[in-house]
Amino acid sequence: MDNSSVEDIEPAVLTSVAELQRQLNDLIEQLSPEKLQVAADFVAYLANAESEAATQELLEIPGLLERIKQNQATPKADYTSWRTLRSDV
Repeated sequence: MDNSSVEDIEPAVLTSVAELQRQLNDLIEQLSPEKLQVAADFVAYLANAESEAATQELLEIPGLLERIKQNQATPKADYTSWRTLRSDV
């Protein structure tokens, strides 16, 4: 689970996620090395599919890719250090 989004999840959902993780850990301990490899491959497939879906969602934002490319082309000398902008941090 992505820890950056944990604050946005309801407590009941977090409890069920924690319970699912506990159940998975219990089941994983029962697997043979061969089946453990199959499970690891499947979980990697699921994580990759989720990442691909998130990437596709970002690519659908109009103009985002162009803005990223434009920002990457900006010379570092044009940037301002955040320390000069914020003194309260």
